[in-house]
Amino acid sequence: MSKPREHWRPSASRELLERRAALLAQTRAFFAERHVLEVDTPILVNAAVTDVHIESGVVQLGPRAQRYFLHTSPEYAMKRLLACGSGDIFQICHVVRGGERSRLHNPEFTLLEWYRVGFSLEELMNEVEALARGLLGKACKGYASERLSYREAFLRELDLDPFTADLQRLEHIARGIGYRSAHSGAAPRAELLELLVAAIVGPRLGRGALTFLHHYPASQAALAELDAQQPGTALRFELYCEGVELANGFQELTDEREQRRRFQADLAERRQRKLPEIEVDERLLAALAAGLPRCAGVALGFDRLLMLAVGARAIEAVLCFPTESA
Repeated sequence: MSKPREHWRPSASRELLERRAALLAQTRAFFAERHVLEVDTPILVNAAVTDVHIESGVVQLGPRAQRYFLHTSPEYAMKRLLACGSGDIFQICHVVRGGERSRLHNPEFTLLEWYRVGFSLEELMNEVEALARGLLGKACKGYASERLSYREAFLRELDLDPFTADLQRLEHIARGIGYRSAHSGAAPRAELLELLVAAIVGPRLGRGALTFLHHYPASQAALAELDAQQPGTALRFELYCEGVELANGFQELTDEREQRRRFQADLAERRQRKLPEIEVDERLLAALAAGLPRCAGVALGFDRLLMLAVGARAIEAVLCFPTESA
């Protein structure tokens, strides 16, 4: 625990705070030019996310200690707006995720999220690149534009096909970087692939480039549609620059029954891992049942992008107060 009298000053300089403000204004101008509406949804929500890799913060309010959660993304609320006819929307907000603190992580961080009705995954990648290049400015001058499928990235960086590689080989590579499975028996394939992207493949991407990693395995679709043209893959991408993951985008799943099935699979895995029991977000599912328009959406880590723009080494350099001194 930090001592308050020793850690009262902000970690970001006045100059960096001015740069942050300028990039936020530039972001809003970018969307205003494209007639994308800015929205503002609650940070306190009634349902946590089911994803086993994301920890929702719990808040208790009032004399009866009614339980709420701090949102980890405005995604569910924004999809409810989309289902009611909002059209193209974006949001800049603070989100909170437990168990995340590192050079690139702070439990509370700024997320830029937007949704484009009728956009394909390719169109959204183009727009993400246009915004990222504009915000990064000189920091990405001369950078290449690169699009790699998930398979192509694994073949290039690890000389294996992630869709067909033997499970033992994946586990052997993972153990070489210190992996120890929390499961009895063989480790889940999806867990091994996620680790290899986070620890090996991802940090090698975007060197002198803006690299989009796309067409993830169907097991990592989350809230994305599956690609009917490429069986076993999901219409999902991530953006990397200098080994840093900046954005995660989907061709959004609109099928309420399929989304419920995925939520239930998450809950089963949470029970297996002995994680806290939670309830699925029925409001989101009701919105999907009412009719979510065909759309593509993306979440971009604003603090990380600012880090790259100013050449900072750690996220606290671009924050007023990291969590330990907040």
